[in-house]
Amino acid sequence: MPDTTPTVAATADVDPRASIGPGTRVWHLAQVREGARVGADCIVGRGAYIGPGVVVGDRCKIQNHALVYEPAVLEDGAFVGPAVVFTNDYYPRAINPDGSLKSADDWHAVGVTVRTGASIGARSVCVAPVTIGRWALVAAGSVVTKDVPDFALVAGVPARRIRWVGRAGAPLDADGDHTWLCPTTGERYVEQDGLLRLAQ
Repeated sequence: MPDTTPTVAATADVDPRASIGPGTRVWHLAQVREGARVGADCIVGRGAYIGPGVVVGDRCKIQNHALVYEPAVLEDGAFVGPAVVFTNDYYPRAINPDGSLKSADDWHAVGVTVRTGASIGARSVCVAPVTIGRWALVAAGSVVTKDVPDFALVAGVPARRIRWVGRAGAPLDADGDHTWLCPTTGERYVEQDGLLRLAQ
């Protein structure tokens, strides 16, 4: 029977109130804060940060130096590339108008949601509150300010949809009227009302 105990590097900082699933690996200098829940078979890269109460599904990859601020939610199979940042404040300030240092009671956190299988490319910024749809792909260096539809490839500042992608991540090829084909898997997709779905 394989060993499913989580592997946590000696230099990682995992709060005892956090939950780390079986088979998950937390690498050097990563920090997982109190109340965070990381699922099974995940990878938390070197120097990554997972904030208090963040929820990470199974088989996710959070690459080196990614900053996943609360109250983010990552569904199963999400990929967060190196140095990605999830924001969590509409109007960030260090101090109140009276000059006093802001505390946790002086603001209301808003989060980023990453749906199943979606990928966020290196050094992208997701400005909360946004949802990255299922199997969507955010190109490296993008700034996401609006929700991303399922299967959309978005790029730029601000990010805009430039293609459709399939579950394998490859851009889809047009295959007739409102239908698309994955060159990698052969899966077919149907576009309707500006949204894409896997054909039945």
